[in-house]
Amino acid sequence: MYSTDEQRMTKKEAMNDKWSDSSPYSLKDIYFWKITASLALASFFIFASMYAVQPLLPVFVEEFEVSVSVSSLSMSFTIIGLIVGLIMLGFLSDRMGRTKFIKLSLLGSIIPFLLMPLTDGFIVLIVLRLIQGFALAGLPAAALAYIHEEIEPKSAAFATALYISSNALGGMVGRVITGVIADVVSWQTAFYGLAISGTIIWLLVHLMLPRSSFFQPSNLRFKKDIEGFVFHLKNPALLLVFGLGIILQMSFTGVWTYFPFHMQEEPFLLPLQTISYFFFAYGLGVVGSPLAGWLSGFIGLKKVRVAGILTLSLGVFITLSNSLIIIMVGLCIACLGFFTAHSLTASSVSETATHHKGSASSLYLVAYYIGVSLGSSALAPIWHYFHWNGLIILLGLLPIAYLFFVHFATKFKKNKHLRGGE
Repeated sequence: MYSTDEQRMTKKEAMNDKWSDSSPYSLKDIYFWKITASLALASFFIFASMYAVQPLLPVFVEEFEVSVSVSSLSMSFTIIGLIVGLIMLGFLSDRMGRTKFIKLSLLGSIIPFLLMPLTDGFIVLIVLRLIQGFALAGLPAAALAYIHEEIEPKSAAFATALYISSNALGGMVGRVITGVIADVVSWQTAFYGLAISGTIIWLLVHLMLPRSSFFQPSNLRFKKDIEGFVFHLKNPALLLVFGLGIILQMSFTGVWTYFPFHMQEEPFLLPLQTISYFFFAYGLGVVGSPLAGWLSGFIGLKKVRVAGILTLSLGVFITLSNSLIIIMVGLCIACLGFFTAHSLTASSVSETATHHKGSASSLYLVAYYIGVSLGSSALAPIWHYFHWNGLIILLGLLPIAYLFFVHFATKFKKNKHLRGGE
């Protein structure tokens, strides 16, 4: 009979033998394509679900007889649930595995779409969106870690690019399709359509997604994870990066949240179906991320990121026009600038963090989605008092102002360091 320690050693040796006989998947392996296709489909649905309500905010104002700021809570409460989920499910994923959270995330995101059309109270809808936001977090909390555990590094970069592109594609299609169906039929029909498509995707992922072969559960206590978060929150350089994530997303989300209201006012008076087509500009996010990575290899990350931030602000300011064509151009430019700046800001997190890089990436995601929440509801008073022009001037200036803040804060830190060394 083996002792308890000997049993543990035997199990560990068996695991090591398994790993020694196999290696992470590459582009040549069928399992690589199963993983990539599964996560791309899951990502597409998760981000379509997350942003599906954005074009519906004016519809909620009319149907539930609520204010613009209350209507926007259907978006911001989803993000609050997502932020809580990212932290909690990220911890659990490190200890219990990846694939179960990916599958449960899809399933948990589908159920609220079946329940929301049945409610006649907006508070219930908001609560269901909060729960849905928590469920949505299961995929981003586990997907990237799963990719890097199961796929060899060179191929993992390609799989990650496809995953992120699916984020942008899902966000775009979710906005467009939901808006069109809601205008032609009803928002309830749009939600049932999302539930049906989500069920099909869940079945495909359930059948295709391979079980983890290289997952090693974390033996660290939750206290150690918390210490990792606290460590990063004491790093001024990382705080500047997190702050940039908040500002970028706040400006970008703010434009898209209040854009449908603007298009329904004078002089445009556009129906929701027509407004939804403007969300196709979001598709430039599919181009922006890989373009940013390619350019940064030649010019440098910081220069391309600054260019992306300035491009975002330029696109935002262009939407002040009364010409629909010029507004569409402005939205396309803003999307290109945002995804360029965001992808490089996310990349700089790992470079800036010296320890607990996983915790640093999680904190950046939290900061990123705080920006989404602020861009959804916190800007409601600006819209109420200053309407589109006031809102756009603020959102266009915010990224530029933050650039100056980062420049002077970095300069001050360097000068302080030099004085300390004298």
